[in-house]
Amino acid sequence: MRRGEGFGLLNRYERPAPMAGEAELRYMDGDFRVIRPGAFVRCAVTGVPIPLEELKYWSVDLQEAYATPEAVLSRQHPDRFPIKRGA
Repeated sequence: MRRGEGFGLLNRYERPAPMAGEAELRYMDGDFRVIRPGAFVRCAVTGVPIPLEELKYWSVDLQEAYATPEAVLSRQHPDRFPIKRGA
């Protein structure tokens, strides 16, 4: 048997097939845990999909993700920073 054969190992240029669908996450301080695998989560304010590799903003208390800093401000201060859903 050759090296790596039969072990299902990826070399540095192979990537696993992307997962389709919406993920379910548990948001923690500075990190998140995948509860249900998927490719993205939705912004709680705008509804736009956020690829997991681009997820930067979330609320631990509210357990929701945000696409942009503006979406965070809109959630915290909806009267001062309104954002239209789907924007």
